[in-house]
Amino acid sequence: MTSFLIKAHVDRKPSAWHTDPECAFCRIISGEAPSRRVYEDDKIIAILDILPLRKGHTLVIPKVHYARISELPPEFAAALGAGVTKVAHALTQALNNTALNAVCNQEYAQAVPHVHYHIIPAPTFSTESKPPNTIHEPPLTRRQMHQMEFESRQELDDDDAASLLQLLRAKL
Repeated sequence: MTSFLIKAHVDRKPSAWHTDPECAFCRIISGEAPSRRVYEDDKIIAILDILPLRKGHTLVIPKVHYARISELPPEFAAALGAGVTKVAHALTQALNNTALNAVCNQEYAQAVPHVHYHIIPAPTFSTESKPPNTIHEPPLTRRQMHQMEFESRQELDDDDAASLLQLLRAKL
């Protein structure tokens, strides 16, 4: 009897039993909620953030619901790491910017309690977009730069998302 029960669970995928119907990411994974998918395989998805910090801000999410990365099964952690690398590489090529942040929050600052990585391209500065600098102007502090970035966030536009998806998918 015990061997019958054990065999029934061999090769059982966690996604079949480890989801949360209240979770925004679980609804995206199941197709119940819309998203702009950059990449997908059997264990992860990558989507554009709907309120990006910067152009290209992408989330890489395992297809099983775990709130804490410290509890994520090793096979999904490995797939997540590979996905982060793959998407980061595509972003650096698509945006011609090798500087980025890859961040995974656990509880603290975690807006959606489902493991996910943020891949956020660093800001780029061109001489045309910089205001003239004089000796009397002190440089911005990190806090001021972060505040300015936060205040400049805008919802992702459909046309911008479509062109960005085309660029990213071409690099994957």
